[in-house]
Amino acid sequence: MIRAAFAFCLTLCTPQWADAACRQALALGLDVSGSVDAREYRLQLGGLANALNDPRVRQALLTLPGHTIDLLVYEWSGLEDQAVILPWTTLSDADVLDDTIARLHSTQRRQTSPGTALGAAMQLGAQYLAERPDCQKHTLDISGDGISNFGPRPRDLRVGLAADPPGLTINGLVIGVDDPAADDSQQAAIGTLAAYYRAEVMLGPNAFVQTALGFEDYGRAMAEKLLRELDGTAFSQLAHPTRTDQ
Repeated sequence: MIRAAFAFCLTLCTPQWADAACRQALALGLDVSGSVDAREYRLQLGGLANALNDPRVRQALLTLPGHTIDLLVYEWSGLEDQAVILPWTTLSDADVLDDTIARLHSTQRRQTSPGTALGAAMQLGAQYLAERPDCQKHTLDISGDGISNFGPRPRDLRVGLAADPPGLTINGLVIGVDDPAADDSQQAAIGTLAAYYRAEVMLGPNAFVQTALGFEDYGRAMAEKLLRELDGTAFSQLAHPTRTDQ
């Protein structure tokens, strides 16, 4: 029954990217500021790699040959302290995806400044996405565990970012406290940070903020976020009808 429904949708559905070789450009910005220690850095990189290797995510990425996802990953911290760790890569087949996952697992941490220049990270992500004008959809993901404390305020940039590339969507992945012994104020901080991201960062069509309960939970949260934002999600849901979004 599921297989028949999948074939029916492939035949009759006419998504907006039907004529686009690149159906979506996806830029992922990872917070590597001073609040992220060496262990948390590895959990973040490993969590992203594991999320990309999740069978549901793999299907969403690769289910439509000829209508690919272009992926770029960069790290951000201080005002002028960002670096691309995965340049634009067209995820054309399983081998390319496997190479991408291996590259993320092998990435070593570089020295970074302690600041959290979230607005600058948003600007940079939008600039990267503008390099992919032929992609039908442009999505920027910003992961972070704190509010901006250097550079332009995110709220002051949102109107300008909405225009270039046109239709830009910015989603957030908020990383909160994972210590069961944390006091009430610490536990409440994740809700406060998520509200900040919704008010200051989230932008564009179908934008949302995903929450990770600490860096240990990052891979799970990233997988769920990717499933929500990839255009292949509808087909993934056909194959996995019991999955629920967070």
